[in-house]
Amino acid sequence: MLVDFNTLPEESRVWIYQANRSFTDNEQDEISKKIEVFIENWTAHGSDLQSGYTIVYKRFIVIALNQNLNKATGCSIDASVHFIQQLEQEYQVDLMDKMNVSYKQGEFIAYKPLQDFIKMAKEKAVSKNTIVFNNLVTNIAEFNENWEVPASESWHSRFLK
Repeated sequence: MLVDFNTLPEESRVWIYQANRSFTDNEQDEISKKIEVFIENWTAHGSDLQSGYTIVYKRFIVIALNQNLNKATGCSIDASVHFIQQLEQEYQVDLMDKMNVSYKQGEFIAYKPLQDFIKMAKEKAVSKNTIVFNNLVTNIAEFNENWEVPASESWHSRFLK
């Protein structure tokens, strides 16, 4: 059951998929329609899952699930992963690799393999004040408060001296 992302409770679970490139306007429109169809049909043991989504910076797909009504099951999570994998293939984009880092470089979003980010940290090309995206947040409250933060306030801090 599709609902507006902003109406979901703060404790709703989130999954964040970061793209290795920005979506074009046309791709974002197409992807939004596909996500809406997926969510409308997303169930757990035959029960509707109250969910919403947002696409942020033309690069991050965020899907949220109100687990107060129905919790995701192994099968429903598998279905969502399969759906994201289909998007990856159709749009030739990487959405599942958690070993990459996205961060702000001025007004732009940069995307680097973790090893490159570590090297940049050693070379002082990024700092504790660099805004990073902490895709490990687990619910909407954390997403709103701790997703887009200075590297010093994220797991990225371990690479900064």
